[in-house]
Amino acid sequence: MRMKTFLICPVRGHDPAMWESFVDELKRREWEVYWPPRDTDQDDLTGLKICRDNREAIREANVVHVIWDGKSQGVLFDLGMAFALGKKVVVIALPEATEGKSFQNMVRAWATEY
Repeated sequence: MRMKTFLICPVRGHDPAMWESFVDELKRREWEVYWPPRDTDQDDLTGLKICRDNREAIREANVVHVIWDGKSQGVLFDLGMAFALGKKVVVIALPEATEGKSFQNMVRAWATEY
């Protein structure tokens, strides 16, 4: 059975081609990849259905991989759901580490727990 991952990445205002090479690499490594720009219907006026659909896909994933640009609120929301569901996180890209507390430092620390 192939391992499933949910690729948390910015969607709104980003060209999906920016992340396609990461999806291809994960597939090459035998991952079954859930990729929101491709797999979640983005035609949702409020975003509530998107969040619910992503929550279910995160629940079904063995792991989440994350790409965060330091700006995307959707990435933060999906990471919060993954955290609440106790998912392992694998960092692909985050903003630079900071001194002291920051969201990117917390995600890096979370990733070392597994």
